[in-house]
Amino acid sequence: MSGPGAQPLLLGVRHHGPGSARAVLAALDATRPRAVLIEGPPEADALVALAGDTEMRPPVALLAHAVDEPGRSAFWPLAEFSPEWAALRWAVEHDVPVRFVDLPAAHVLALQGEDETPVPPAPERDTDPVKAADGADGPLPGGGPDGEGDPVDGVRVDPLAVLAEAAGYDDPERWWEDVVEHRGAGEDPLAPFAAVEEAMGALRETYGTGGHDRDPVREAYMRLQLRAARKEFGDEVAVVCGAWHVPALRQRSTVTADRALLKGLPKVRTEMTWVPWTHRRLSRFSGYGAGIDSPGWYGHLFSAPDRPVERWMTKVAGLLRDEDLSVSSAHVIEAVRLAETLAVMRGRPLAGLGETIDAIRAVMCEGSDVPLELVRDRLIVGDTLGEVPSTAPAVPLRRDLERQQRALRLKPEALERELELDLRKENDAARSRLLHRLRLLSVRWGEPVASRGGTGTFRETWRLCWEPELAVRVAEAGVWGTTVLSAATAKAESAAVDATALAEVTALAEHCLLADLPDALPTVMKALADRAALDTDVAHLAAALPALVRTLRYGDVRGTDTEALAGVAAGLAERIFVGLPPACSALDTDAAEEMRRHVDAVHAAVGLLGGVPAVDPEGLRTRWHGVLRKLAGRESAPGVLRGRSVRLLLDEGALDTDEAARRMGLVLSPGTGPADAASWIEGFVGGGSGGLLLVHDERLLALVDAWLTGVPADAFTDVLPLLRRTFSAYEPGVRRSLGELVRRGPAAGRGTPGSATVPAAPGFGDGLDTARADAVLPVVRLLLGLDPGPAPDPHPDHLVEAAA
Repeated sequence: MSGPGAQPLLLGVRHHGPGSARAVLAALDATRPRAVLIEGPPEADALVALAGDTEMRPPVALLAHAVDEPGRSAFWPLAEFSPEWAALRWAVEHDVPVRFVDLPAAHVLALQGEDETPVPPAPERDTDPVKAADGADGPLPGGGPDGEGDPVDGVRVDPLAVLAEAAGYDDPERWWEDVVEHRGAGEDPLAPFAAVEEAMGALRETYGTGGHDRDPVREAYMRLQLRAARKEFGDEVAVVCGAWHVPALRQRSTVTADRALLKGLPKVRTEMTWVPWTHRRLSRFSGYGAGIDSPGWYGHLFSAPDRPVERWMTKVAGLLRDEDLSVSSAHVIEAVRLAETLAVMRGRPLAGLGETIDAIRAVMCEGSDVPLELVRDRLIVGDTLGEVPSTAPAVPLRRDLERQQRALRLKPEALERELELDLRKENDAARSRLLHRLRLLSVRWGEPVASRGGTGTFRETWRLCWEPELAVRVAEAGVWGTTVLSAATAKAESAAVDATALAEVTALAEHCLLADLPDALPTVMKALADRAALDTDVAHLAAALPALVRTLRYGDVRGTDTEALAGVAAGLAERIFVGLPPACSALDTDAAEEMRRHVDAVHAAVGLLGGVPAVDPEGLRTRWHGVLRKLAGRESAPGVLRGRSVRLLLDEGALDTDEAARRMGLVLSPGTGPADAASWIEGFVGGGSGGLLLVHDERLLALVDAWLTGVPADAFTDVLPLLRRTFSAYEPGVRRSLGELVRRGPAAGRGTPGSATVPAAPGFGDGLDTARADAVLPVVRLLLGLDPGPAPDPHPDHLVEAAA
């Protein structure tokens, strides 16, 4: 690279291409340049030394964000098989200076969102010439697709597709594998780069910028940086950049012309650091468009020292065995043979990913795509999560988060997993607080899910998955404080002041207790009291009460003081009791259904509130029953609310079955319109347990059956959707039992309100056998930790029932 007329070494690559990475290493070893220039933001120059740190493990990404607006960000991802990473590591290991020469991140972030025409979503195969020819060229904005400019006439040229078509291939990926990934080491390590440069030169002559109007600006900056490097190091400079840019860097241009293109570019103050990345985010499967379908496969091709197909099949066999699938060594041998045979039949130099997939499906998966999807997800794409050194620049909030992750042994992982927490254990309680605080800061590392082991307040289940974008969310949350606790507290206080709806504040109060933010509670409680006093909408009050009451359950396990909340909740409940009956008049169908959900939620909340020491449970429950009685008899209320009120009173024991049957009989009498009667039935027997009520009480079923058979034909089609919606919510077994009872027909005395004897359904006795019910009470009391009480009579059937 020295002597008269010498030119810098331009190594045109495909980003995230293992063949390009191997070729770059061979070229650098052969030429030994004095400096290496890499396409990337110059702000990363200060972070080069970290690439040689033993704690740095790709995939990683350079993250740049605006100091005053952390949400404005961009990533430059690098994998182990990325040519830029290979060049960076080679330079660090050989003590060769490294410079990043692409457009600075200060300009890139400032230009984000300035394009008047939005970039359309990427199709199934990327047609971006930058992403196709060289992988994912340029930064990936923190929240969306690659914003590298607008296409010409709405179409972006795919150089790989053009070259593949010229070579007679219909699949650009297969062409790239055959000519690059499967190419062995030649005598001249620079020959492949010369061939790629020639091809890209012809394409640039034909297609110009290929639809990327911002490319001339980026390439002008690269040329200026290349001139500066040649002045400092001479011509012994190697440039690693996307193959698409090589012709532009080779062309002659004046300094004045290049500076003119850069004049007036906007800029913002930025910060940059290394963050972990994942193979999944390098894949188009994830919707993040980094340009490759199979990062796991590419990583294998780059790291396998020899016999890549045999080693790959061994990996697949190990994965399937871990999933308890029967895969032997014979399967591996046969799969390798089949893949190689397919390659020969298809005229390929070596078996590629397509051949291995077909062989795995046929031999190891026995033709099934189900285990093959596991191979795609775990190996072809992969869940590899990179690591960065603890010395990498970071906002103080991220430092505190990393410290807590280590202390709580809660390692971030790209693979989604469930975490069971027992809040009675100190470490698990601390984990819960951390996850809840992060959710409050919009750093959704974990999402709470239903616990399989029980529904007690001492148990939590979280679904964890660390995504690279969470690094941006942590940077954004850094404006609230330097620690997770202080940031969550400040965010909660601000949210309480800005909240406009009562339900928002009650949900925030619940979050504060879950996250253990005692310093934020006074502000939240004041906002809660203010909103509750001013809000007169019963629907708003009813929507707010359940979340507020739920927070009262956390006092025992989490050790938080909920006395103030209990007073607010009791006051809120009283206001609902007063305003609910008038608010249920003259409602349309949608409003009535919404109000029914509110009534159910308030009913559950009253039951929970009755267990709070600061509240009179009997008085509260009695007043609520009075409200339900008013609703049940209020003719102006929709039928679904009247029926629901009767059902809730019946479940609470405040209404006996005879009275419930009498009320149903009145509603289902000929004087009531079919639509109103169907609405009442939906309220009364709707929900999962309504079917069991009909199964166990044949009088109610007989009333429904008799009414339904008497509905006039012209009205039947109007009530049918309501009835279908009601009965479709039942379990299949319940629907089957109801069908059997209806098919059997009426029994003597069935359907007569107040009759002393109720004929039994098959499998049930006549009425309630209190002696049998009492037999299980000692066991139930023992499970609840209560005094077992007196033992029941040792009737043999009772013992059998208790044992069952």
